[in-house]
Amino acid sequence: MKLYDLEPSGNCYKVRLFAALANIDVEIVLVDFLGGEHKRPPLTDLNPWGELPILVDGDLVLRDSQAILVYLAGAYGGGAWWPSEPHLQAQVVQWLSTASNEVQNGPAAARLVDKFGYAINKADTLSRSARILPLLDAHLAQRQWLAVSRPTIADCAVFPYVALAAEGGISLTPYANILRWIDRVKALPGFLSMPGV
Repeated sequence: MKLYDLEPSGNCYKVRLFAALANIDVEIVLVDFLGGEHKRPPLTDLNPWGELPILVDGDLVLRDSQAILVYLAGAYGGGAWWPSEPHLQAQVVQWLSTASNEVQNGPAAARLVDKFGYAINKADTLSRSARILPLLDAHLAQRQWLAVSRPTIADCAVFPYVALAAEGGISLTPYANILRWIDRVKALPGFLSMPGV
């Protein structure tokens, strides 16, 4: 199984993180992002969208970090990370959607502006962050993990770009519950870090 990867990408990191936590053996294939390797064959043959990460497991090719998390958890991670009950799966999926919407367009986009110079409206990213972070903090005031009552792929999906918020000029100091959750994730057996976390 291969993961086509970019080290500074939070979306790639969430897959690496989950694989480490669930003890799933994944071969990391580093992609020359600055050289545009992801925008030409053979990578565009795997993912015509020209985005990372890409997971190849035998004949299966998947793009999108949330989809990859669901697949890895379901196929290799056991029920602890991806519950079999539909109502619990729905709780997890709510947070996968939050990761790909509110978190991606808030803290993640702010990081793209500050760290990588993307031409994104920084004020908009800060406004979106100011909405999602208090909601996330309030949610974590009532529980230790985002979904169900244990760590799941929901935590892996949301963790990277929240933990990297400072790289987008966003302080987590006002959010004590988020900071405690970050520490809990970091304390999980097999935790894998990345620069900035």
